[in-house]
Amino acid sequence: MKDNKKILVVEDDEYIRDVYNKILTDAGYNVTVATNGEEGFEEAKKGGFDLIYLDAMMPRLDGMGFLKKLKDTGGLSKNGPVILLSNMNYDLIFNEAKKLGVKDCLIKSDIDPGELQEMTKKYLQ
Repeated sequence: MKDNKKILVVEDDEYIRDVYNKILTDAGYNVTVATNGEEGFEEAKKGGFDLIYLDAMMPRLDGMGFLKKLKDTGGLSKNGPVILLSNMNYDLIFNEAKKLGVKDCLIKSDIDPGELQEMTKKYLQ
């Protein structure tokens, strides 16, 4: 295990969620997955995650709603950095998300396993 680092992946797309889960688990991280923003928020508000990968567009509670709710309940301070996952225009969504505490943004269609591992290492140091 990588010091038992805990990562939360909040992603409604089953394929992407499974791929991220496999890559991060194979790299030795303790991964929790959530299938929508509400489920992810319930996990994140407990705290203790060293890193959160958060999809921007989800049913029930989107990434921005998740961030606002987590910030309002003090949950952001109980967790490590949040990385936004998006296929939308990077600048528009990322600029808004940065105001809510997001550290970086990954464009889902561009990411490969090596990049995901590098991004993870970078933010867990």
